[in-house]
Amino acid sequence: MSVSAIIPAYNEEKHIGQVLAAVKRVGEIADIVVVSDGSTDRTVEVAYGFGVRVIQLPRNMGKGCAMKAGLDNTSASTVLFLDADLVGIEPHHVRALLLPVYHGAADMALGVFCSGRGVTDLAQRLTPFLTGQRAVKRWVLDMLSDNVWNTGYGIEMALTRCVRKYDLKVMEVPLYGVTHAMKEEKMGVMRGMAARLKMYWEIAKQLRM
Repeated sequence: MSVSAIIPAYNEEKHIGQVLAAVKRVGEIADIVVVSDGSTDRTVEVAYGFGVRVIQLPRNMGKGCAMKAGLDNTSASTVLFLDADLVGIEPHHVRALLLPVYHGAADMALGVFCSGRGVTDLAQRLTPFLTGQRAVKRWVLDMLSDNVWNTGYGIEMALTRCVRKYDLKVMEVPLYGVTHAMKEEKMGVMRGMAARLKMYWEIAKQLRM
């Protein structure tokens, strides 16, 4: 069974190295694809330094489009999506998320932050279905229509609807000690809050569908 890891990234030069270092040490993963979603910092340079495949989108097109660009460039039967801003991620976390799908125990596995830090732990306890850490069988992703991928952060909700519609086998996998950098930390308070509101709006639009 072939496995590809797809990591959408927008200006994540400070964090993507830690994510790639963990993924590179997981033997089941044969292919790692970083999709730079119009990054203007050193994200691409850092990714190339790890010897992985890099796709550069010409402008910032949104998380869903970045994920689809990665998917279109791999034929793997199992796909692992990871955010590029993870903190505390280690190979054992990646393997724990991947193996339920890899061995056929689940169609999709969701990675949920635990004991990382309070604010991100609480958010994922309340809405585990919005996590960006997923292992998914390829045939599940192939069922999604093309327009679904143009929903930005709404892609996570679209995947959740797919799970419910087809009654897929889903497992939640605790990722102990893992968290992520918040938008306000990466972009500054005002720009970060604006980006967060945009994210919530993209998710809310999918909730109404």
